[in-house]
Amino acid sequence: MPSDAFTQAAEEVKSLAYQPSNDELLELYALYKQATVGDNTTARPGMFDLKGKAKWDAWAAKKGLASEEAEAKYIALVEEFKKK
Repeated sequence: MPSDAFTQAAEEVKSLAYQPSNDELLELYALYKQATVGDNTTARPGMFDLKGKAKWDAWAAKKGLASEEAEAKYIALVEEFKKK
């Protein structure tokens, strides 16, 4: 179950004044999925789904990362974005 700080960070990211880059958004997505779902066990999207493949690859790169650690990294990244 996600911590209160994680849930709050997930809400705050929706109203950031700073617009994260695509790479930063992929990092946020991957950390969020790793924290809430765990390791990616889904099939990789097809070759024409470029956005889906990028998201899948970012999440798959977090394989083995503990959910608590993913939460902490997600919160830290959101805090960094809030300062920009």
